[in-house]
Amino acid sequence: MKMLASCLVGVLSVGCATTQSDQGWQRTGDPVVDGKAAIEHGPKRDRVLWEYRAAAAAMRRGQFAEAKPLLDDALVTLGGIYGPDKEARRARGYFSPEAKKTFIGEPYERVMAYYYRGILYWFDGELDNARACFRSAQIMDGDAENKSYASDYVLLDYLDGLATARLGGDGSDASKRAEAEARMTKPPEYDLKANVLFFVEFGNGPLKYATGHYGEELRFRPGYSAVRSVQIKVDGQAARAEPYDDLTFQATTRGGRVKTATDTAGNAAIISGAILAGQQDRHSVADEVGVGLLAAGVITKIFSAATTPAADTRAWDNLPQYLSFASTQLRAGAHTVTVEFLDAGGRPMANLTRTVRINVSDPARDTVVFVSDKNQ
Repeated sequence: MKMLASCLVGVLSVGCATTQSDQGWQRTGDPVVDGKAAIEHGPKRDRVLWEYRAAAAAMRRGQFAEAKPLLDDALVTLGGIYGPDKEARRARGYFSPEAKKTFIGEPYERVMAYYYRGILYWFDGELDNARACFRSAQIMDGDAENKSYASDYVLLDYLDGLATARLGGDGSDASKRAEAEARMTKPPEYDLKANVLFFVEFGNGPLKYATGHYGEELRFRPGYSAVRSVQIKVDGQAARAEPYDDLTFQATTRGGRVKTATDTAGNAAIISGAILAGQQDRHSVADEVGVGLLAAGVITKIFSAATTPAADTRAWDNLPQYLSFASTQLRAGAHTVTVEFLDAGGRPMANLTRTVRINVSDPARDTVVFVSDKNQ
């Protein structure tokens, strides 16, 4: 199985000059080089964040061998987030600011780490491991710790079922789930004869910011994409990749914790104490109770300020907005693929249209192509 980078768009800039970072290592402007430097020299708590970022940048360059160990190391950390990790337990304490914890990301970010690794496993012909990654991604989205949410990614279920069918199993249940979850576009029926698979992404994903009295509320700025779909042309065939999953939707409907209960109790105590103290004569029992409540309210407010961590706004900031997929059947040999990124009116965006050469070495095996509007 062979995986080739397509559509060399070059959205991410690469500079020649180096600059000194606040961590003492040199920034080059190269996202992969800088990511690896941050992993080696930066704070340990940010290691997974930089592994995420560098892996995505590497994949868009076709540097899949570079992306694999980055994702593997990140997934080792993710695999232990619910285990008996002393540092993780200590970091979950009330008095630990969120940004000082080991970064693992919000559910949509964890999902993408498994999703990308699943693509790379499929590239290597390891469909069982690819399927395991897509299923692990569903667990990340489905709130394995509290059992409060169910995964609703169309593409995760769709690829789960496709891998199952390719392995000789019955993928119909996963296919039905994908169809039921579809909000934008329903995925097509499985084409088990297709031997060229296009994993497609485009747009800029959501970012994080904090609101609230203590900056404790995590919020998301929506992502944006001028590209609304992708058309793939090869050997007189045309395959359309419409968006199946929207990462802004996933971020804003599933992730983010808000901690305000303690602060609400403090406000209530202050108000009650002020009313009681103001209604009674000085030195009365009610007055003393009111002053006591007022003092308790102030103490609770102070305690709230100390125990309410500021929201963690560290973000995997080079994620796409939309995820999609397409497939086709090609004969063995070399092929020229034209990839057109289409705007909202269905018109090709000329500055993004690219061609890429792929080689289908064996019709019985899958050739995997990673398509991104940020390919370099």
